[in-house]
Amino acid sequence: MRIAFMGTPDFSTHVLTALIDAGHDIVCVYSQPPRPAGRGKKLRASPVHSLAEAHNIEVRTPTSLKSEEVQSDFADLNLDVAVVVAYGLILPAAVLAAPRFGCLNLHASLLPRWRGAAPIQRAIMAGDTETGVAVMQMAEGLDTGDVLEETRIPISDQTTAGSLHDQLAEAGAILMEETVSRLKDDNLVAVAQSDDGVTYAEKISKSEAAIDWARPAEELCRHIHGLSPFPGAYCTHNDTRIKVLGATAVKGTGQPGQVLDNDLTIACGKNALKLVLLQRAGKSPMPTRVFLNGHPINIGEVLA
Repeated sequence: MRIAFMGTPDFSTHVLTALIDAGHDIVCVYSQPPRPAGRGKKLRASPVHSLAEAHNIEVRTPTSLKSEEVQSDFADLNLDVAVVVAYGLILPAAVLAAPRFGCLNLHASLLPRWRGAAPIQRAIMAGDTETGVAVMQMAEGLDTGDVLEETRIPISDQTTAGSLHDQLAEAGAILMEETVSRLKDDNLVAVAQSDDGVTYAEKISKSEAAIDWARPAEELCRHIHGLSPFPGAYCTHNDTRIKVLGATAVKGTGQPGQVLDNDLTIACGKNALKLVLLQRAGKSPMPTRVFLNGHPINIGEVLA
């Protein structure tokens, strides 16, 4: 298949690698332009951009797909299909219609649940017991296209956004490659999304990261894991910010935020949270016991 790949972050690289390894003809890659990064704020290419260059694939980084010139250049690629994975730009109708089989998008949820920007995090934070990846035929609406294939993944009490990201990236790479390979056989069944059960995964805001100990422990646990490892839910002790990247809900009572034992079990609005993975600024994540050796917190103290 003659393919243009459109994607930007690490999540997308898994799919691009699978398509390359399967022997498809990736004639061009579209990605977000290089952005300033690191302490020196030097321009850094996206993970997809870097991967494409390593395979000697042409990379295009337009800031918009709305101009006639950009759309004409895209049409001139004479594509069988465009594969879109977390690209970051809206595809106009002319782009959607240009490839022989249109544009396929890999989305990290079971549509129509969690359309939008942060489906992985929102599924965990909402307490969903499963999620997945879906390949859809792209339409002009936000994640509204017909679903061609999907794979389901369970969510446990200890699933974090980081671990789920990796699971979905691997499953999505397999699913997209299989779907693309079946396109020319024309044996895929497109299923329209239901109007029932539509939810939107709003972009994660840093303002959501502060831990409110007045919330129930089970709810806070999901909140913490949904923000782990980035941006990382946090609390403060002696004006020092502490990221909480892993926790377990347990029985316990006390003033919300109060330390109940030497294992750093913290009272919540209902029950308590045992903190299991913590991080200080500029340090690597570490288990609670290791963290407390250099940053003691006493029983009875109250975390903000």
